[in-house]
Amino acid sequence: MSKIVAGSSGPEKRIPRKEHMFDGRWRSAVDAKTEPVGTWLQRHGVTADVLTATGLLSATATAVATALGYLLLAMFLLALTGMHDLFDGPVAKAAGTTSIRGAFFDSVTDRITDALLMGGVAWYLVSQNEGHLVLLPLAILGVTSLVSYQRAKAEALGLSASGGLMERAERMLLLGAGFLFPFVLIPVLWALLALTTLTAIGRFVKVWNAANATMPNRPTTTRSAVLESRWREWRERTTTERKSFRTGESSTRWRSRRSDAEGPRASRTRRNRTRPLRHRSSPR
Repeated sequence: MSKIVAGSSGPEKRIPRKEHMFDGRWRSAVDAKTEPVGTWLQRHGVTADVLTATGLLSATATAVATALGYLLLAMFLLALTGMHDLFDGPVAKAAGTTSIRGAFFDSVTDRITDALLMGGVAWYLVSQNEGHLVLLPLAILGVTSLVSYQRAKAEALGLSASGGLMERAERMLLLGAGFLFPFVLIPVLWALLALTTLTAIGRFVKVWNAANATMPNRPTTTRSAVLESRWREWRERTTTERKSFRTGESSTRWRSRRSDAEGPRASRTRRNRTRPLRHRSSPR
């Protein structure tokens, strides 16, 4: 599907939307399975934006089910949310177009989904008299946002920050395991926090090293080097002035400036000399 942009004469060239699920792992195998489904959905009028919006709705339902304690239902709804996120990329590829607006919409809904899921988990912990652990899902949400920001900022700078132990697909799979077996939910949350933190650290180190590799080598400037440079500049300037004085350039320059200053006055004097005198007639 192509999008007409105001002020353009034809359809906008669109770039395939990036997939988030299983990012960096099993990509070829997943694409081989999802591309036919994406083509089928696109032929039946389903767009990537529709999948993104309905995925946000299913994420909201997942958060509500989690907060109310229906963890098995929350697990199925979480799987449905992941399916929407899995197929919006193949649908966009099948259409042959994408847009900056669609990519922005997809990224924003991903962040909202993360907030909804962790908010539902925090509510559930409070309802189970585990209020002292309510900061655990909030900490996971904070580190998750940091991981996403690192990738977005690195790509904006022309670098790559993909990869890591715990990307979005792995986080959803691990959280689904915690919903399926509620007695291990809290250990799963601690594992999520630890692995997501390691992912953030790994991405930071990766981007840091890549940025250092692209920086030009600048010579180190010390105070002694600055003083020596100034001394050489002053000595060269003084030597040049002495040579100019010896060769008479200074006096020649002074005479030139004097003649330029006296030029208008001398021309007025010459005009007064050549002007004829007018004799006044004596009064009778």
